[in-house]
Amino acid sequence: MGAQIRVYKRRIKSVTATKKITKAMEMIAASRIIKAQRQVEASSPYARELTRAVAAVATGSNTQHPLTTETERPVRAAVLLVTSDRGLAGGYSSNAIKAAETLREKLVAEGKEVVQYVVGRKGVAYYTFRERKLADSWTGFTDSPSYADAKAVAAPLIEAAVQDTAEGGVDELHIVFTEFVSMMTQSPVEKRLLPLSLAEAGAAEQGAKAEILPLFDFEPSAEEVLDALLPRYVESRIFNALLQSAASEHAARRRAMKSATDNAEELIKSLTRLANAARQADITQEISEIVGGAGALADANAGSD
Repeated sequence: MGAQIRVYKRRIKSVTATKKITKAMEMIAASRIIKAQRQVEASSPYARELTRAVAAVATGSNTQHPLTTETERPVRAAVLLVTSDRGLAGGYSSNAIKAAETLREKLVAEGKEVVQYVVGRKGVAYYTFRERKLADSWTGFTDSPSYADAKAVAAPLIEAAVQDTAEGGVDELHIVFTEFVSMMTQSPVEKRLLPLSLAEAGAAEQGAKAEILPLFDFEPSAEEVLDALLPRYVESRIFNALLQSAASEHAARRRAMKSATDNAEELIKSLTRLANAARQADITQEISEIVGGAGALADANAGSD
């Protein structure tokens, strides 16, 4: 029985050490969520107003710009998937990957070739394991992205969008990321960034033509204004998506680590009860042996008398 007690004690010690780690990770993730939330809130107005401005220019002029004009028969679509660099975040990355796979199936069913771009080691590992070709990938910044990271991601996507499909370009640009709704809710979403249309721009942008266009002339031309605005539009939308994904990753990791900490506490209680029961059984057995030995000695002494 003593050996069994030692086994329980070793397991309790091991689980206690794990609990300390998961509790520390939970606290770190909780502290980072606040910063990530503030970054999301700070970036959202800029991305929203820039989208509104681009929609205003696109709909208020007769310019046929390649980044705002629907292709009659699109044949290639770029999909940017945002995952995490690290694990221990529950189903955060796997849910985003599932959403990207659903989008991929939809685009293929429409007769489009999918060009895959990935942010995060988890997404890269997923496609590498399945031997799927990636047009480009980025890692190392998913938990704390900067605008420079967004620009680096956006550059090849914008280049592909302005190129002809015969030269390796794409007709559409989609992004799959995890939207931060609240501390408890994070949802993987898919959005089409290009070509931009009023349907994607939203109700605020739909009113842009009536509100803004009568007040302005485009200098030097609407096309050149679009050339200047659209790269900023893509960068800002990608940056906002990276920030929302980072906030979602921290929230998912905090929730996963809290669950792990709670499970460790329950396991420690269970192992402690088992160790106490084993120790009690050991003590009971020793007492029984002592009582039995004393009884046998008493009988032996009585027989000799």
